[in-house]
Amino acid sequence: MINYYVRNSTAAFWIRIEILLTKHTYRGRFAPSPTGPLHFGSLVAAVASFLDAQAHGGLWLVRMEDVDTTRNEPGAADDILRTLEAFGFEWDGAVLWQTTREDAYAEALERLKRAGLAYGCACSRKEIADSAGGPAIDGGLVYPGTCRSGLGEGRTPRAWRLRVEQEETVFIDRLQGCIRQVLERDVGDFVLRRADGLFAYQLAVTVDDHFQGISDIVRGADLLASTPRQIWLQRCLGYATPNYAHLPVAGNAAGEKLSKQTLAPALEADRAAELLVSALLFLGQPVPAELSHAPVDEVWAWALGHWSFAAIPRRQLIPLD
Repeated sequence: MINYYVRNSTAAFWIRIEILLTKHTYRGRFAPSPTGPLHFGSLVAAVASFLDAQAHGGLWLVRMEDVDTTRNEPGAADDILRTLEAFGFEWDGAVLWQTTREDAYAEALERLKRAGLAYGCACSRKEIADSAGGPAIDGGLVYPGTCRSGLGEGRTPRAWRLRVEQEETVFIDRLQGCIRQVLERDVGDFVLRRADGLFAYQLAVTVDDHFQGISDIVRGADLLASTPRQIWLQRCLGYATPNYAHLPVAGNAAGEKLSKQTLAPALEADRAAELLVSALLFLGQPVPAELSHAPVDEVWAWALGHWSFAAIPRRQLIPLD
C-alpha cells in the first residue's frame, strides 16, 4: 500500500495515483473532519469502512473534510492521521484535502447554474425561520422556496441553492434497507455555497466522491438523512451513485450520538488494541476478548480473517454501556 499524506502534489503525481486507483473496482473511503480528535464513533466508521474495502480486495482512501474552515481546529488534521497510524490503519494513495479542491467545487456550481438548477438566495436565517415550511428531516428548517423565481428588487444573493423536486428519492442501503425521502417536502432547495462564501458539505462531498471514483461509502447512520441530497446532486451533475452502508452510531447514556459536541473522549494510542476490539464487538464481530491485550497487528490479523459484514447490527444508534 502507498502511504502518503501531502497537501500539495504536482499534476503528474496525481495522474499516476489515478492510474493506480482505476485498477480496482471497489474504492472506499474514510473522511473525517478536523474539528477535533478522533473518538470511538470515528473508530467504528474507520474500522468498518477499512475492513469492507479489504474484504472486497479494494482500496481504502482517506479524505480530510476540512472545507468548513470556521470549524477546523489547529493541529487536528495531523493528529487524526497520527492516530490512524497508531491504530494500524494503512490507506491507499495521498490524503485528499478539501481545502485544495475549491476550484473543482466552483466548477461544479457553475455547471449547475448554467443548467438552471442552482439559483441565488437572498434570505437571511430569520427570514427562513419566519416563513419555513416546518422542521427538516435533519433538524433544520425546510426552505420554502422564497427565491426560486428570482430575487426581489434591490436584493443580492447571499447563498446559492439547488432546486429539488416533489418526487421520491429512493435507495437501498446495505444495512438500513430501503430509504425514501421527498426532498422538496423534507428539506427544500438546499445550500451549495453558503452566505459566508464557503462551499457546503453536500456539494464538496459529492464532487470529491466522484473525483476519487468512490464505489462504496460505509459511514455512520447520522449521515443517512444527507444521502438523498447527495444522490440528487449526483444525478444533476451526471455522476454515478455509489453503494451506501450506514452503520449504527455509538450513543451515550442519554441516547445522544457520541461526538465532539457531546464531549466524547479522544482515542488513546496506548489503548489501541483494546479500543479496536471494542469497535469490532460494537460491529457484531465475535472477537476474542483476550486480543484486547495483544499487539495491534494481531487484532488486525484476526479482523481481516474473520470480518463479517452480515454480523453488523441493523440499527441506527446503539447506546454504550
